[in-house]
Amino acid sequence: MGFRKKWLSYALVGTLAVSSLGVMASQDAQAKDNKGKNKEEVENVIMLVMDGSSDDLSTLARWYKGEDLALDRILTGGVKTYSAESAITDSAPAATALATGNKSNSGYVGVLPSIVTTPGVKPVAEKDHFKPVANVLEGAKLDGKATGIVSTSEIQHATPAGFSAHVAKRSNYDDIAEQQVYQNMDVILGGGSDSLSKTRKDGENLLEVVEAKGYDYVTDRNELLKSKSKKLWGSFAPSAVAYDFDRATTKPEEPTIAEMTEKAINTLQKDKDGFFLMVEGSKIDWAAHANDPIGMISDFLAFDDAVGEALEFAEKDGNTMVIAVTDHGNSGITIGNKNTTSGYDTTPVKDYIEPLKEAKMTVEGALSLLKADRSNLLEVAALYGITNPSAAEIKALQETDTKKLGSIMVQLLSERANIGFTTGGHTGEDVFLYSYGPAKPTGLVENTDLAHTMAKAMGFDLNQLSNKIFVNAEESFKKLGYTTSIDQTDSANPVFVAESKNKLVKIPENKNIVIVENKNSGKSKTHELNTVTVYNDRQFFISEDALKLAK
Repeated sequence: MGFRKKWLSYALVGTLAVSSLGVMASQDAQAKDNKGKNKEEVENVIMLVMDGSSDDLSTLARWYKGEDLALDRILTGGVKTYSAESAITDSAPAATALATGNKSNSGYVGVLPSIVTTPGVKPVAEKDHFKPVANVLEGAKLDGKATGIVSTSEIQHATPAGFSAHVAKRSNYDDIAEQQVYQNMDVILGGGSDSLSKTRKDGENLLEVVEAKGYDYVTDRNELLKSKSKKLWGSFAPSAVAYDFDRATTKPEEPTIAEMTEKAINTLQKDKDGFFLMVEGSKIDWAAHANDPIGMISDFLAFDDAVGEALEFAEKDGNTMVIAVTDHGNSGITIGNKNTTSGYDTTPVKDYIEPLKEAKMTVEGALSLLKADRSNLLEVAALYGITNPSAAEIKALQETDTKKLGSIMVQLLSERANIGFTTGGHTGEDVFLYSYGPAKPTGLVENTDLAHTMAKAMGFDLNQLSNKIFVNAEESFKKLGYTTSIDQTDSANPVFVAESKNKLVKIPENKNIVIVENKNSGKSKTHELNTVTVYNDRQFFISEDALKLAK
């Protein structure tokens, strides 16, 4: 068990900041856009990420909705999305760029790259490969602000992890989850309860830690809406929550992303120093990978509702910056396909939208209702919009293996709706930038610029912060005359150990604690910090505050 259970009771109690929300009128929004206390610093920042969206999708969603989007009111520029090694980024380095202001590699979360091949990206010294770098949430927290993350995926997924953790592999949910718990954020809402459970490899029950830290732990929509706590942890699914279109049928107990956003803001606003909130509409990306236009539209419109909540608050508050952006494109979705090659200029809007309107669920939701014997196959297909199927469509459905049925269904519906896809992966185009409020970013910017813009608006510098909260533990302690080692007796719970003539210092990975023993008296004391310790499987990185305890 290492140091896990022994330190369950150590918690850093924080307070929070925000109010309620809704969609604003264009003229009023423009008039109030610069009402902040000054043009350089803001009290609150709300960062919303629509993972894996694209510009064609926003157009398609607008046609589907039949009216303007909340996002339309705050379109201010564009964002370059490439990574340190590719024109097309993975979500992990994309989140790292948005959160820390550093380009990185595929799969890397909150750490510097080890491979730099993209023109214009500054190389990283070998000694700094995988070095953790500070993110805007950590900076806001250290500045006394309340902090939170909201996600429709598991909160340990790449984007929310990029704003709250530091690991060399995005799949390392155990370390991500542990760091998130010990980051002492104020509001955490989304999926991912599995990573908090007793099945963890390191043996730690993070649910017990969450409770010991004073969170109100809620698991459904009713509990969320009723909670009055200033510290709120909501886990609404083992992994991701349902698509918005499917929720009423498959998971009515789960909250919407707009409800989670509103609750997060209403909770965080209680902090007089302001707040930072990151909100991710995660499953737009998942639907794009599956080439499912219904899933994409479903969660894009749900995300747009969350943007509306953020904008209503920002408009009333007058000192809140709102940024909304996709981290990268996905699927190469197009309004128009080979069917419209010769008739694109006379094909009416209804020929794209009406077939999509036939769908009542996403392909994931519809297939979840398929019986084992497939006796309701045509009913399930109809739920996905394949109504009155032709003989050829029926044959295709019936002859397809169940595991591949989803692929056939999305192909059939996209064919009906004249929708095209170029890939099942990410794409490398520049994407729209949406922003509102004092000090908002505008124009064509790098994704890394957004992190620095948010940091500057909140009054700190990310590079300086990285140098304060992530110093090399071995090098720093040796300068103080200590001998150092890494205790891996429990391989799942490595501990940095530094020893001098009079002191023994132990610092476990992923936590915010330092244990200092006076060798003369035999007494030890556990100190709690405002930052977490990171071990990148090569080196330990600690904060300057942790180092001061050894002096």
